[in-house]
Amino acid sequence: MAYRGFVLVCGGTGCESNKSSVIFDQMQKKMTELGLQNEIQLVKTGCFGLCEKGPIVKVLPDETFYVDVKPEDADRIVQEHLLKGRPVKDLVYQYDESHKNVKIENIPFYQKQFRIVLRNCGVIDPENINEYIARDGYKALEKVLFEMKPDDVIEELKVSGLRGRGGAGFPTWRKWVFTKDVESDVKYVVCNADEGDPGAYMDRSTIEGDPHSIIEAMTICGYTVGAHQGYVYIRAEYPLAIKRLEKAIEQARELGLLGKDILGSGFDFDIEIRLGAGAFVCGEETALLASIEGNRGMPRPRPPFPAVSGLWGKPTVINNVETWASIPVIILKGGKWFSQIGTETSKGTKVFALTGKVNNSGLIEVPMGTTLREVIFDIGGGIKGGKKFKAVQSGGPSGGVIPAEYLDTPIDYENLQKLGSIMGSGGLIVMDEDDCMIDIAKFYLEFTVDESCGKCSPCRIGGRQMHNILDKISKGKGELEDIEKLKQIGRAMQKASLCGLGQTAPNPVLSTLRYFEHEYRQHIVEKKCTSGSCKELVSYVIDPQKCIGCGLCAMKCPVNCISGEKRKPHTIDQAKCIKCGNCYTVCKFGAVIKS
Repeated sequence: MAYRGFVLVCGGTGCESNKSSVIFDQMQKKMTELGLQNEIQLVKTGCFGLCEKGPIVKVLPDETFYVDVKPEDADRIVQEHLLKGRPVKDLVYQYDESHKNVKIENIPFYQKQFRIVLRNCGVIDPENINEYIARDGYKALEKVLFEMKPDDVIEELKVSGLRGRGGAGFPTWRKWVFTKDVESDVKYVVCNADEGDPGAYMDRSTIEGDPHSIIEAMTICGYTVGAHQGYVYIRAEYPLAIKRLEKAIEQARELGLLGKDILGSGFDFDIEIRLGAGAFVCGEETALLASIEGNRGMPRPRPPFPAVSGLWGKPTVINNVETWASIPVIILKGGKWFSQIGTETSKGTKVFALTGKVNNSGLIEVPMGTTLREVIFDIGGGIKGGKKFKAVQSGGPSGGVIPAEYLDTPIDYENLQKLGSIMGSGGLIVMDEDDCMIDIAKFYLEFTVDESCGKCSPCRIGGRQMHNILDKISKGKGELEDIEKLKQIGRAMQKASLCGLGQTAPNPVLSTLRYFEHEYRQHIVEKKCTSGSCKELVSYVIDPQKCIGCGLCAMKCPVNCISGEKRKPHTIDQAKCIKCGNCYTVCKFGAVIKS
């Protein structure tokens, strides 16, 4: 059936939480009511990326891009736009004063992006295998099975320069070769979809928007290394991604793209899903394998590496979601094409979850070598509220902060490492002038201390000790010797911890010390937190010149420490104040001062 138009409704978790399913259902109902269901196809897609403006609805072929859509807007879009051909102007995305219909390629958020991993997200219905096939889906698998030998696939990956996107950046082709060359009756292929970084949701969104790309890539790997069984390890708190992955596996089996004798090639490969309980350490590959085996998710010393001795002691290729999603494109377009994107040592693109104090938070994919400034200001639209940029945390709790002086640094594995951070899985959290670096380091360390499996003492004890010291400093009880202690413990953890969690846990502390040691000293010597984040070091006072005696601050004070006559300046009893900040927040006259 030929349609005269298409309506794409974002069905990613972010937009779903803002009732995009209700919008979809309401539009479907209204279209049926108006007899449009055979003229216009309504599609629920994966994430469009611009999560800050969701829920998003896109109308084709005119490419009208609706943002911040609410369920009550659904009828208007159908009635006005789909029936009468008049876009609903107040819902159309606009970045200036004009109310022009802005095409997606003209939206600044998308202009510097290059989508390989996210190529199908926001474009196809992830629950319809035919839509994936229509976008060249499973064509790479067909090519591999009938036109390429395993060594040809390895060579293509080698030429591409693809490195693992899970954080370590190990060459993908080399990992595959290790497994391929090991003599073994059984081999495995594993997708690491355990994603636990605060602020990161790249893997979840990729699976939600394009699950077949993972299935296709894992099957290609199975053929290449001689494996017949794959597992996707995904945390149970990603129900939508799991549901779509289950459906995609079922559809692939029905079409003979998984299971026995795939496409009549004689090659057998199948995939099962294993749910994780949400332990951050299970992102580490040996802990992940232990969890799949039914054991407690704890790492083991390497070597032997999983590529040689992995799941149940058998050779196992483990790659993360983003790495897998790149592979079908590399096979179809060639490794040389892929290698032309990015920098000399970091090829291709990288997906980032851009969050924090930035105007356009969301999911982005840019060529390696794009600068932090381009990401934060051109794509991200700059800092919220016109505040001053202070730093960006890359790589989540395993990464480090990068200050403003390095905004023009091209992003690649080596550059981030030189700056004391890492690529990690791709979380980018932007901070402004109101963020305290001690508070930030404490937040991340608290996370890694909680997530430590406790198997090795450098991680278990070192992390706790560092957190205790940070806590002391944040309360104005620190000593100058604590700075050196933090550095010593951090370096010991990096060298002696058993796995990546412990080795990288000190990074936020060491990087904030590297660039913002003066803030540590200020907390210790002056007992002062200029950003006002460390509650114990903040005082609230009322400026009598500005206070009009409205009494609102006194009404909101939970401990009744503010007093004063009506229409006369009030005062705060510092002995009773619990520093909750309610008075500062509610005062409309700037009379409450935080110092």
